[in-house]
Amino acid sequence: MADERTMEVKVVDASNGEVGTVVLPPPFLAPVNDAVMFEQVLAQLASRRRGTASTKTRGKVRGGGKKPWRQKGTGRARAGSTRSPIWRGGGTIFGPQPRSYAYRLPRKTRRAALCSALAQKARDDEVLIVDRIEFEQPKTKKMRTLLDTLGIAGSVLIVLPERDEAVEKSGRNLPGVKVTCVAGLNVYDILRHQRLLLVRDALGRIEERVGK
Repeated sequence: MADERTMEVKVVDASNGEVGTVVLPPPFLAPVNDAVMFEQVLAQLASRRRGTASTKTRGKVRGGGKKPWRQKGTGRARAGSTRSPIWRGGGTIFGPQPRSYAYRLPRKTRRAALCSALAQKARDDEVLIVDRIEFEQPKTKKMRTLLDTLGIAGSVLIVLPERDEAVEKSGRNLPGVKVTCVAGLNVYDILRHQRLLLVRDALGRIEERVGK
C-alpha cells in the first residue's frame, strides 16, 4: 500500500510485475466495526448448521398401545402406555427436532459488516490486486504457480468479477485457497483467509454491490 491516506494500491500482472496503481473504492475505507462483523459471522455459521437432530416423542416410539395394567385395584400408579417418558424405552420430553437455525441481520448491518471486513484487510495491508486471472482450462498447477509468483504462501481468498469455471476448478483442490466471485463475497470467508486477492475489475463490482 503506497499511501494509507488515499488507499492507493499497486496492480500487478501474473508475473508479479507492477502494471499500475488503483485507488480502493469507499467500502475499503469504511470504519472497522468488530461487533457487526462478529454478528454477521454468527449469522453465517448459524445458517450453515444442518439442524437434523431428531428425537422421538411418546407418540413416535413404536409399541405401547396396550395399557400395562388395569386402572384401579393393583396398588400401583395408573399408567396408560409403556412408552411414557418416565418409562425405560419411552419417548423423550422436549427433545430436539429438525429445524432451521438460519436468520438474517438487517441489510444495513450486513453491508456494514462486509465493509468492515474489507477495510480491515486493507488496513492490515493484506489486499493484493492483480490485473487479470485467465486460464484456458482448469489446472491446479497453474494456480499454484500463480500464487507462488505473487508471493502468496498462506491462505488466500481470490475474488473474481464474475464466475469463471476454469479458475474456480483450478483453485478448489489447493488447501487454504478459495475462489469466489463478487456476488458470493462474504464476511466469514474474508476473515478466515489471510490474504485477499482481487482481480482489478472486481473492485467496481464490489462498490456496486455494497451501494445497493
